[in-house]
Amino acid sequence: MPQLPSPRAIRHLQQLRRDPLTLLSTLSTRGDLVPFRAGPEQMLLVNHPALIREVLVTQHRAFVKGRVLERTKRLLGEGLLTSEGEMHLRQRRLIQPAFHRQRIAAYGSAMVAAAEARGARWRHGAILDISREMQAITLQVVGATLFSANTAADADEVFAAMHDLVAMFDLAILPFADWLMALPLPMARRFQRVKERLDAIIYRIIAERRADPHDRGDLLSLLLTAVDHQGDGYRMTDTQLRDELLTIFLAGHETTANAITWALYLIAWHPAIAETLQAELATALGDRVPTVADLPALRYTEWLFAEALRLYPPAWLIGRRAIAPVTIGDVRVAPDTIVLMSPWLIHHDPRFFPDPYRCDPLRHTPAAQADRPKFAFFPFGGGPRNCIGEPFAWMEGVLVLATLLQRWRFLPVPDHPVVLQTGITLRPRYGMQLRLESRQI
Repeated sequence: MPQLPSPRAIRHLQQLRRDPLTLLSTLSTRGDLVPFRAGPEQMLLVNHPALIREVLVTQHRAFVKGRVLERTKRLLGEGLLTSEGEMHLRQRRLIQPAFHRQRIAAYGSAMVAAAEARGARWRHGAILDISREMQAITLQVVGATLFSANTAADADEVFAAMHDLVAMFDLAILPFADWLMALPLPMARRFQRVKERLDAIIYRIIAERRADPHDRGDLLSLLLTAVDHQGDGYRMTDTQLRDELLTIFLAGHETTANAITWALYLIAWHPAIAETLQAELATALGDRVPTVADLPALRYTEWLFAEALRLYPPAWLIGRRAIAPVTIGDVRVAPDTIVLMSPWLIHHDPRFFPDPYRCDPLRHTPAAQADRPKFAFFPFGGGPRNCIGEPFAWMEGVLVLATLLQRWRFLPVPDHPVVLQTGITLRPRYGMQLRLESRQI
């Protein structure tokens, strides 16, 4: 007869859904390897860079993605984020050339142009939801650089769909989520509407490009003609293209938009940091807009962006499910155990970041990085499943920040509540209101 979950296991499950950061912080006080149960699931919190490296790098073949990402296949299909095994290796081979550093360097002007265009709509003294504004910028960047498509008209629709998606992901960690989604419930119907809205955008772009297939130097051009020469000569179907494009469409703008939002929040509340940034921009750029060639001179801007990724990592929790017996540290991990690793937790660990809640971009100088274990800072994951778009995100974050800060000061709105929302990404629950001051007045 199946054993019912204990009261503590049920409590953990409730906390994991309602306040996971507090639960993880509490569990981490028990050590670097903390077994626990959440409902019927056996889980293991891994809370040290060396042990995280074992899971993501050394022993990665013993794991697949966690159950939450497995459930995202309803939306993302067999895209790079959700696929496993040979399919994942094949898709990564086909997509990797689009993210080579030399190729993404050509995207820099589009990143600056998107930030300039959005910033030109703002007005001195306005109070804006900066999270929504950054979503619009990064959505435009994804459309222009990866799909050669003008997605400005789609920005509001995709933004609304992402809000619905984040709300539904709060339920995705529940062990009976599959059953819930199969019922004719409002949540399930809303999910289907979100999927249909996003599919309509992606399939429209694919159809337009099938009809006019000349190489435009973007990701979609690459994928339309890509052949797996190391395998069986596979070419992507429209369905596989849809899965990969939707994955990049959503992941490629949602996470970076959140990171830039948190960076601007830090700048607004830290005037000394804002002054240092302005001095760097004045020296490196003068009155002209930034280019990719300026990135080596924008080191403090890069370190501030890194500090935003440390304090507010968009991918705040990484999960893996064991598919074979494996030993991590001195703990034997049984198959089907869910292993949790939290960039948010490690990034706030005083062993690696003294006074961890204090904002200090100088934590990310080359010397400071060399003093820390590699996986003390891992906002993009690590190992063979490391985020393929990491170089793209770094470039976009620095160029968008530099472009906006040249023209605008960002100031806090003291009575606006800033509360963390732990959905699929780490978002400000109530948006991020900041006040604008023009530098041209």
